[in-house]
Amino acid sequence: MEVLPQIHSLYMANLAGQPMMQIERAEIVAGEGIIGDRYAAGLGAFSANKPKIRHVSLIALSGIADANQQLLANQHAPFGAGDTRRNIVIDHFSADELNNLVGRTFYLGGLAFKGTELCVPCQRPAKLLARPDFINAFEARGGIRAEALTSGVLNAGDLLTLTIAKEK
Repeated sequence: MEVLPQIHSLYMANLAGQPMMQIERAEIVAGEGIIGDRYAAGLGAFSANKPKIRHVSLIALSGIADANQQLLANQHAPFGAGDTRRNIVIDHFSADELNNLVGRTFYLGGLAFKGTELCVPCQRPAKLLARPDFINAFEARGGIRAEALTSGVLNAGDLLTLTIAKEK
């Protein structure tokens, strides 16, 4: 039986620097992001920087696991999914597969998104948690940012697809 890529978990923070909270569902507004999230409200740590589309961020669960193996091998504490400061954690999808969505339209739970850029690892998560080596561990597996093209609700377990399922 083929296992399809799906949302493992969802996170948001109301303000820059606040801990990410795991949420049951995410209400998405096209052109903005997750209702209540710091970037949708223009309150993220990087909101004032060059205008970038930061509607949602995604990371592969397998990428987190690979980064944590590297961290543990160097006797550093691992990062939990919410510690990465990404909104959407995808299971059954590699970091490389996720990175390849930059420039492409994809669907989560039937909602359309467009991958806009890689989330190049920065030291912010490490500094907020007082843990070293985030940049090295998450190199090429820091996830992507995406533009929300349609509005609706996302839930854990929603599938990631490259084409919209046709209604029967």
